[in-house]
Amino acid sequence: MNRILKRKSKGDILFDTVNYLLLTIIMLLVLFPLYFVLVASFSDPNLIYAGEVWLYPKGFTLDGYERIFNDSSIWLGYANSILYAVVGTLIGVAVTLFAAYPLARKDLIGRSVIMWFLLITMFFSGGLIPSYLLIKDLHMLNTIWALVIPGAGAIFNVIIVRTFFQSTLPDEMWEAASMDGCSNTRFFWSMVLPLSKSIIAVMVLYHVVGFWNGFFDALIYLNDESKYPLQLVLRNILVQNQVSSGMMIDVESYAAKMRVTELIKYGVIIVSSLPLLILYPFLQKYFVKGVMIGSIKG
Repeated sequence: MNRILKRKSKGDILFDTVNYLLLTIIMLLVLFPLYFVLVASFSDPNLIYAGEVWLYPKGFTLDGYERIFNDSSIWLGYANSILYAVVGTLIGVAVTLFAAYPLARKDLIGRSVIMWFLLITMFFSGGLIPSYLLIKDLHMLNTIWALVIPGAGAIFNVIIVRTFFQSTLPDEMWEAASMDGCSNTRFFWSMVLPLSKSIIAVMVLYHVVGFWNGFFDALIYLNDESKYPLQLVLRNILVQNQVSSGMMIDVESYAAKMRVTELIKYGVIIVSSLPLLILYPFLQKYFVKGVMIGSIKG
């Protein structure tokens, strides 16, 4: 270690020091808001308003979490979000793979035309009203399909997977397989998919994060509160202060209601973020690889 440091010039040491300092500052700027929300969820809201809560909880309380976990709307939102994420991810990843593989094959007639047609849809769309009318005409309003079908074939994801296939699967592999009598379908299932576990993991992560954090489609297409995902429940609490009556059943005064509402706000943010915080470290290496795939080959 000392030999390596001796080989570095003063300029290199200064450059590394500045980089580490900047990265540390950026890390703190990113982590502190989440840490503060975590601390605030265990603290007395009156002390938070007074600016006395900073690095550790004050007026420690679990009242917010007790009310959250005893409320049926939170658990129902959790169940709905998990359902939408699982079903939407399965459909989205399948559509993405089935669309990207043919576009990666050089023997697909009209591949460039199809690709340009798909690229146009990335920059131009019919807008919200035509999309709503289409969903309505398809009788998908207030159903799970309104959330998982329209975004199943995201063109950006298709491009990423197509690029992966082009840079990872050589044409010679297909030529050798076809000489042995292998069909396109068998080649896809037996060779392409087993060699594409990393990009499939990337797509799973992209879709799960998208469905878990999404609330706008549910806000537009769902009108039954029993079908609301967790993020829409969270939005109603954060933006509109719509806390379910079950959480306020033993609260009478307005001041006490505001206090409990603030506790619930911080607690729900932590509860809703926890699944992704647990999942991300296991898929981080695939996430980084997915981001870098586009820079390998256009």
